[in-house]
Amino acid sequence: MKIKKNDNVQIIQGKDAGKKGKVLRSLPQVNKVVVEGLNLAVKHIRPRREGEKGQKVKIAMPIQVSNLMLICPRCKKPVRVGYKILADGTKQRFCRKCKDVFN
Repeated sequence: MKIKKNDNVQIIQGKDAGKKGKVLRSLPQVNKVVVEGLNLAVKHIRPRREGEKGQKVKIAMPIQVSNLMLICPRCKKPVRVGYKILADGTKQRFCRKCKDVFN
């Protein structure tokens, strides 16, 4: 999976298309990520004590990785990601537009 925790992404498909956010959690087993403040769902919470009211809470739900594009920190645009294998054998992600290396 090319998107990791703390990456900035833009949603390219769905109800929040065009919005940007930061990845809070990565779920590689199901190929999904949770983006801060996007793909919100309403969760109803029961009252815990007598006299207390129930609540509606908005929580961020996982979104499919294929509906996201990574935002390059240098050119600030949504880009495709490529990989380079460095001399020491490690893989490094890079921007396909400006050829800048991601951290």
